[in-house]
Amino acid sequence: MSKAITFSEYGAPEVLQLSETTTPEPGPGQVRIRVRAASVNPLDIKVRSGLMAGTATARFPVVPGLDAAGVVDAVGEGAGAAVGDEVLGATVGGSYREYALLDQPVAKPEALSWEVAASLVTVGQTAYRVLGQLGVQAGQSLLIHGAGGSVGGIAVQLAVARGVTVIGTVGEHDIARVTALGATAVRYGDGWVERVKAAAPQGVDFVFDASGAGVLADSVALTGDSSHVITIADMSARQHGVRFSAGATDPVGESLPELVQLAAAGKLTLPIWRTYPLTEAAQAHTDLEAHRNQGKAVLLP
Repeated sequence: MSKAITFSEYGAPEVLQLSETTTPEPGPGQVRIRVRAASVNPLDIKVRSGLMAGTATARFPVVPGLDAAGVVDAVGEGAGAAVGDEVLGATVGGSYREYALLDQPVAKPEALSWEVAASLVTVGQTAYRVLGQLGVQAGQSLLIHGAGGSVGGIAVQLAVARGVTVIGTVGEHDIARVTALGATAVRYGDGWVERVKAAAPQGVDFVFDASGAGVLADSVALTGDSSHVITIADMSARQHGVRFSAGATDPVGESLPELVQLAAAGKLTLPIWRTYPLTEAAQAHTDLEAHRNQGKAVLLP
């Protein structure tokens, strides 16, 4: 037996409880890790609150969480890592726990902290995937809504490194940081369209909406083509003829190792806002729902 955070009904953060659970055993191709860090993602909150109940049937009790990093302590037949290896990846059966299963473990470089290793998985793969879906190339321009967030910030860095001109809408407190990443940062909110046009008089080729702030209609107008706009956060996408990109992994399968190496080399940064003990998972959810965070929140089991 081992400890995990579980919930047995949808609701507010208080439904998250510390529980004794059966320690999972790795199947073929899987490894079990002693979790050192587990990332808290916005999707975790949507799952806990019941917003995702229409897309998947929950089998209570549920262990929330997607991403973790830790030390391998058991392996299944044909596993891609050995006992004692330090790895990270997307978990099978939740990450808010002392021991978790990984299907596709990726080696964690020594230079990468546990907190960043756990936080990079979903947000990094999402940014990588969407840039690929947009097909934006060097010399073209890309507007990223929510460039100050974790997904948006990684997308900024990847796009700039590929020779793309990036404009990012951000809150006032993120202007300096996103500018330092190589983007032209403009303040979001009323008047953002005019500010973007002033920052990019040559026009905008593509738009990546990571904010879900009701910007799709104006974004389509800016590009002149709804196929040049993708959102990961606005459920009204279909009404605007815009693609909604979902899924934690990418079809290429190579993005996470690449992202890990970039981060370990200092070529990709991901701010960690705060860490919490496993027992304070509910507080982590409360803080994220209140938008108090400026960077990733991480559980340390």
